[in-house]
Amino acid sequence: MKVGIYGQFYHENSGKYVQQLLDLLHQKGVEVIIEENFLKLIHENEDISKTYSHFSTFEELDKSYDLFFSIGGDGTILQTVTYVRDLDIPIVGINTGRLGFLATVNKEKLVSSVEEILKNNYSITERSLISIKTSAPNENFDDLNFALNEITVSRKNSTSMISVETSLNGERLTNYWADGLIISTPTGSTGYSLSCGGPVIMPKTSSFILTPIAPHNLNARPIVVPDSTEIKLKVSGREEDHLVSLDSRIATLPVETEITLTKAHFNIKLVLLEEDTFLTTLRKKLLWGEDKRN
Repeated sequence: MKVGIYGQFYHENSGKYVQQLLDLLHQKGVEVIIEENFLKLIHENEDISKTYSHFSTFEELDKSYDLFFSIGGDGTILQTVTYVRDLDIPIVGINTGRLGFLATVNKEKLVSSVEEILKNNYSITERSLISIKTSAPNENFDDLNFALNEITVSRKNSTSMISVETSLNGERLTNYWADGLIISTPTGSTGYSLSCGGPVIMPKTSSFILTPIAPHNLNARPIVVPDSTEIKLKVSGREEDHLVSLDSRIATLPVETEITLTKAHFNIKLVLLEEDTFLTTLRKKLLWGEDKRN
């Protein structure tokens, strides 16, 4: 078996869990390749005698990997997606922080959970993504033109609202006069969109959510559309530029740029243990008053 490992940070309280994972994989004879920067962080904080191979870019990965471990939280998984992309490698989210919707493997149960995963005692949940294309080429979207959670247009360097002209499949919907507009996948429905009043959508629902951010018109409400819909946006306002974010990645676009959003051509596979269902996490995170941002 061959696995990849990625993490963004190396917190003091997560070090022992990284060591537990590496020790277990070594015991099971698993080939381990670690993202280069994360490997450096591990060496800076742990005395590890074993030498590990590393990767640094998407091009160095291929479909020979059986699993890909993401150590951190949901934000780390969003970054992991930029490495895995369309390679169909199942992602195991090990949560070393707070409760997450995507990183569901509890750090306190890491050893037993990973042992079950190595025995193939898990299921796969597939998550759709949203992709972006702009009327003028933008280097920020050449390779990473997709998002797992959401794509957002918003104002930049101004307290003034922007106007977001929006059409669905070529038919005009409305002009949102607001701080911005979130176009979310079902996965992203528990994140930024939810914080702005959007609905929670079950992961297997084939839909997108359009959620305005602080709209001027109080009648402007989130709308759910099929994910087969082609969504076109054009931003205007007092400034020459506006922001576009793809999950945690941010770029600047000139106003009046035509933005086309469609469902991405690939899905992301997440490893799910029997007890880690979406509804179980939903009850813990939303209905019990936990932090609702993912």
